[in-house]
Amino acid sequence: MYLTGIGTAVPRTRYSQAQCWAALQEAPQFSRLDPRSHTVLRKVLSGDNGIVTRHLAVSHLEEAFVLTPDALHARFAEHAPALATQAAERALAAARLMPADVDAILISTCTGCLCPGLTSYVIERLGLRADAQALDLVGQGCGAALPNCRTAEALLASGRARHVLSVCVEVCSAALYLDDDPGVLISACLFGDGAGAAVWSAQPAAHARRVEWTAADTRLSPSDRDALRFEQRNGMMRNILTRDVPALAARHVEALLARMLGQNSLERAEVTGWILHAGGREVLAALQKRPAFTAQDLQRSAAVLREVGNVSSPFVLFVLERALAEDAPGGWWWMSSFGAGFSCHGAFLKVD
Repeated sequence: MYLTGIGTAVPRTRYSQAQCWAALQEAPQFSRLDPRSHTVLRKVLSGDNGIVTRHLAVSHLEEAFVLTPDALHARFAEHAPALATQAAERALAAARLMPADVDAILISTCTGCLCPGLTSYVIERLGLRADAQALDLVGQGCGAALPNCRTAEALLASGRARHVLSVCVEVCSAALYLDDDPGVLISACLFGDGAGAAVWSAQPAAHARRVEWTAADTRLSPSDRDALRFEQRNGMMRNILTRDVPALAARHVEALLARMLGQNSLERAEVTGWILHAGGREVLAALQKRPAFTAQDLQRSAAVLREVGNVSSPFVLFVLERALAEDAPGGWWWMSSFGAGFSCHGAFLKVD
């Protein structure tokens, strides 16, 4: 299959980490946290954590700390369909396709739940055909983009579709939780809101670079599942992020790359582009410690992290869009995401 269009979207409101720290100190939850938690938050938000700004779906930062189940759900219900639609519109425009050309739409998210799912709302807003296939994919966390794209690949390979719209959207501010657990606190400092969309087609686009999805694979480690996941507490989603995640992610990403290089008879030196999920500064640092990766390989991922934070599942689509916009050298590009499961996914793109 071929990438024929890509688009991303973020909320209009952008906040610096310094603004987030100032607002947090005024939030009602702050006084209920212990001194150690204050130190963690100050260090992450005031120091160099690899993030300068994040886009959050709140008009004022004070809104972010209205943390009730109803308020968080309302935030997701309002902003997830809007962000997903905006990213999808941009991807379709880049592909020079009309909504009627879309045969299937796949939407991944992990930061909220609607029934019917997000596809219902985005189909309506885009004006897709009534017979478009729709799949809502949930529970895959930050790694969801590549399983979403692999589902698109299956639909195209089956002949059931000519154009598939793959969308990832996360309203991480709708899954905010605060308590004295360091992982919970760091999560609150890392995640931003955003959406990414890709149009995958059975034939390449005549007007754009030829980007062919050639191979994909997955590495699952259920025994590591509890290192990174959501749980439900007090009617809200609470992120579990352990200190093992950076090393865990780096190990699985490197192992998957080695396996895929062997499967496709490629050498590491033949890979000219790296489209990698960042996770956070510590994940990038852990990747750099592995022999397979250099700081230069991670530059685009670091730049996206710096500008929008960890937007979870759409992150790799932001990096891919950036690489194409910068007219990065063609050849073999390797795209990889990781997340809940514990799961790690990879794909080779042949870019001309």
